[in-house]
Amino acid sequence: MHRINPAKLHLSKWTAVQPRNREKHFLVTELYRDEEGTVLEVELQAVLSGRSRRCDWRELRDEATWKMGWQ
Repeated sequence: MHRINPAKLHLSKWTAVQPRNREKHFLVTELYRDEEGTVLEVELQAVLSGRSRRCDWRELRDEATWKMGWQ
């Protein structure tokens, strides 16, 4: 498991272990927080297509799905 500080995820880079639609490299473009400021979700934008998707930030800790940085 990756150790991640959710407050520092903005503009971080991620690589999908199993790319879909040739989308391998992603950038965290937005953090979604609750009323108390706790990060709940992130928006990942594919570098190749520009397509965005939202996911729970905890999914990025799964080493079978995501690698930190662009590789």
